[in-house]
Amino acid sequence: MVSELYRDQGVVLRTYKLGESDRIVVILTAEHGKVRAVAKGVRKTRSKFGARLEPMSHVKLLLYRGRELDIVNQAESVEPLAPMLSSLDRASQGMAAIEAVDQLALDREPNLRLYRMAVGVLRTIAERPSPMNVPAFYWKLLAAEGLEPQLDECVRCGESGSTTPLVAFDLDEGGVLCRSCRSGTSISPAALTIMRDLLGGRLNSVLALDESPATHEVGTLATRAMEHHIERRLKAVAMFERH
Repeated sequence: MVSELYRDQGVVLRTYKLGESDRIVVILTAEHGKVRAVAKGVRKTRSKFGARLEPMSHVKLLLYRGRELDIVNQAESVEPLAPMLSSLDRASQGMAAIEAVDQLALDREPNLRLYRMAVGVLRTIAERPSPMNVPAFYWKLLAAEGLEPQLDECVRCGESGSTTPLVAFDLDEGGVLCRSCRSGTSISPAALTIMRDLLGGRLNSVLALDESPATHEVGTLATRAMEHHIERRLKAVAMFERH
């Protein structure tokens, strides 16, 4: 007989109220995929439990398996949430990252790669809130979903970027286009270089970049590409881009 109690680690993606003192917590776990669980009594002022189950928290959990919603029996912090809340920039980036994770994660379907990526991006944001954290994460997520964009040759005619300028990016086509085939949105040579670097194993150099028109261009395109894939607007990004 399968035990109703199980242990796992997870990243809290979002929470919402249930009744007067409980909260439903949506968690991306390492071994059980996306889990929805009730945390009982966490909205009471004396609950220490509740502080460990805020969005962006990385926690060790003891859960009881329920028919529709599981129940959180224990929660221990794996790493402190405080750095993520130390600045509006970090908090905004973290929320933008986990919203995309929430959209891509499937209920009770394990996805260890996605879990590790979520933990990794939150750690990176806590250490240094680079303007490229979220755009780079979105492009990496899309690549992990099998949607890595074609950046080295025209996605329509196959002309190589080494022989002809690649001047546009088309979300429906999934890559860059030459002048003859151009559709979608314009892309600058600087933005194209950044995208090639971040998807070509040079992520650290991209995260070291200062804000610029090219980083903004890559960020806007990353958001549009993610929204195109999930077929909905990202709320956290809209807030994050207003600041």
